[in-house]
Amino acid sequence: MNTVLTDEQRLDVTKRGFSRRNFGRIAAMMGAGAAVLPFYNEPALAQLSKVDAPPDAVLINANENPLGPCPEAREAVHNMIQYGGRYRYSEADKVVKLLQEQEGLKPGYVRVHPGSSGPLHQAVLAFTSPSRPFVVADPGYEAGARAAKFIGAKVIGVPLTKSYTHDVKAMAAASPDAGLIYICNPNNPTGTLTPQSEIEWLVANKPKGTIVMIDEAYTHLSDAPFNSHLVAADKDVVILRTFSKIYGMAGLRAGAAFARPDLQDRISGFSSTMMPITGMAAASASLEVKNLVPERRKLIAGVRIDTFTFLDKHNFKFVPSVSNCFMVDVGRPGNQIVTAMRNEKVYIGRVWQSWPNHVRVTVGTGEEMKKFQAAFLKVMA
Repeated sequence: MNTVLTDEQRLDVTKRGFSRRNFGRIAAMMGAGAAVLPFYNEPALAQLSKVDAPPDAVLINANENPLGPCPEAREAVHNMIQYGGRYRYSEADKVVKLLQEQEGLKPGYVRVHPGSSGPLHQAVLAFTSPSRPFVVADPGYEAGARAAKFIGAKVIGVPLTKSYTHDVKAMAAASPDAGLIYICNPNNPTGTLTPQSEIEWLVANKPKGTIVMIDEAYTHLSDAPFNSHLVAADKDVVILRTFSKIYGMAGLRAGAAFARPDLQDRISGFSSTMMPITGMAAASASLEVKNLVPERRKLIAGVRIDTFTFLDKHNFKFVPSVSNCFMVDVGRPGNQIVTAMRNEKVYIGRVWQSWPNHVRVTVGTGEEMKKFQAAFLKVMA
């Protein structure tokens, strides 16, 4: 542990209530690749989105974007391959500069990552502990909670409201010692949106010293405003962005965290890594395409609405979504339907423990969703 943490970090984790029993797991999260961690290994991924599917299967299970990178990003990646023998740190600098300009943030407030999972896990290390809980919506995205449990931090799941938004008042009251309150907006898995005014209320009324993390992985897919102004105002806020969703770059790995420099330092202190230059080149190219986000948002919404029309027509219950995923109430244990759909070569998402009769479905292409509709009618008959 001494070779992993600095003296300052050792003092910090001790003050936050970690015992020596926790130290090895903190070191594992800092020094190991995610794939070897118990909360993110093969069995865990099998329950999440990694599947062994035939080549002709419909994959609408992992909230991927079947459109892939835009043409400009593909060309940028192609042109970057010749420099694969170099670190090319300047490629990451370009992404930082573009995001600073587009989000109205000062230098030092934006740091790039290979996706957004890294800063999420590092924020769990930086701000939670056995005495500083991790607060999350239920159902909600599980990665942060899994990481918190792994290091011995308490996880408090707060049920969504009746309108499927984050219950910000309950989350603020969940623990006076909360280390990190995590808001994924629109929420994964429900695809539902929490109004910005409620997020602002949470930031203003959270416990003192608590950090609010706003994961904006899916915000591009909705008409909702972003929350960069909270970071610009030096609030206790960390915002996550990823290029995996609207930009179609899940396999290329590019993301960013927005926060005050002191919060950035605490997060980055638990890990440092080289950015993939192909991912950075694709990210820069994507950010410079002016109409990319609104055009893709409209296209994905069209397919989503068509699917909801089908569900309504056949009297299936579902949660209205503004994202690229939605939840369907199948009226029986959801894993039965997941298995039955796979027999039809249609791979849908997983089941959340708190909603055992719901399944998550990713919005695919129009053709893919027609295949989903046919298979769904068959297995639900």
